[in-house]
Amino acid sequence: MTTPLPAPFKALAFFGLSSALPSLAMDIIAPPLRPTSGQIALARRIARGAEQPATEPNSDCTTAIDAAVYTDPDRFVREMDCLFRAMPIAVAVSALLPKANSAVTHDGFGVPLILTRDRQERVHAFLNVCRHRGTRLLDADEVVSAPRIICPYHAWAYAGDGRLTGLPRPETFPGLDKETRRLMELPVREAGGMIWVGLDRNRDYDFSLVEGPLAADFDALGLSGMHLYARRTHHVPGNWKLIMDAFLESYHVQRLHRNTLARFFADGEGAGDMIGPHQRSLVTRDFDADEVDIEDWEQLRRVGTYTYQMLPGTVIVASPDYVNVMTLMPQDVRNTLVEDFMLIPEAPQTEKAEQHWARSWQLLDGQVFGQEDFGAVALGQRGLDSGAVGEMVLGTLEQGIRRFHDEVEKRL
Repeated sequence: MTTPLPAPFKALAFFGLSSALPSLAMDIIAPPLRPTSGQIALARRIARGAEQPATEPNSDCTTAIDAAVYTDPDRFVREMDCLFRAMPIAVAVSALLPKANSAVTHDGFGVPLILTRDRQERVHAFLNVCRHRGTRLLDADEVVSAPRIICPYHAWAYAGDGRLTGLPRPETFPGLDKETRRLMELPVREAGGMIWVGLDRNRDYDFSLVEGPLAADFDALGLSGMHLYARRTHHVPGNWKLIMDAFLESYHVQRLHRNTLARFFADGEGAGDMIGPHQRSLVTRDFDADEVDIEDWEQLRRVGTYTYQMLPGTVIVASPDYVNVMTLMPQDVRNTLVEDFMLIPEAPQTEKAEQHWARSWQLLDGQVFGQEDFGAVALGQRGLDSGAVGEMVLGTLEQGIRRFHDEVEKRL
């Protein structure tokens, strides 16, 4: 069993980590990079036993959240408009499109998308609609590799950058300017190993955090150069915010995950801060600050796990030797799709490596996330729908949830 960090290396939880896992009996392959100043600062706070900052609201008392925020259909509509259509969304990891001239569909947010990597290896996001008669261009769940996207109806052809490059019988369209018939593009950025999209073509989006401090942290973790080992989409019968809540506190780890990963972590200990409206947290195992150089990435990742809970609905869990990226795609007030991407340092080169990653994937995605976390969310939604509870009470180890909901309220 993991015991609490001895003084003076003990810190109260500001934000917790719900689901992370140390390496399963393999040498940790840390990126040959230096952690950012923000990542180092969290480790130093834990090492010196820093208490929660005085600016953290309600950190010394319980608070409550109205149960209706998880059950009100009208509120859900406002959340989709003021959050998911108003902020850049992390729709996928860069590793989903590792090569030029590749494309994949994405329908999870109710907007028919095609993500492409063109011949110059630039990423684009287009509406999945042919500019001829509105036909759905691509209808495949897996990545397609080809220099052109061909409409299945009349064979109009588009390049990966959205240009209409050809059509059968062009003489039957006299005066057609192909430049005016490019695929309809949405705002997109690729930064820090993530693909970010603005889902509304008629809005302006602020990508400054995406391309700035968030990208710096993700680059330090090595996301841009990692291999996509597996991905799976889960249907979770629960409000999207209940899923975010699960990754914003560590109070449940020793209870809900008692038979899986509880032994790897102390009870409710860690440190956290904010990057704009987004949260970053660090949970550590027992370590002696005199024996661990927290500015050395390999040593730091052996004793600590970073988690990012990004508004509106993305969670990144950086375990010692791999990373899980989860994107939340709300379908209605009580149903959410969650796509889990598992990134590893490189494609498995041996059978032993393949077995290692398969075990890690099955434990995290199949059991910890898929059964325990998402199962608890489903049970929570059923309880809230019963009307038996008018509000949810948050203790001092759950104030990451309070901060998240305060940020949501600002945008409503």
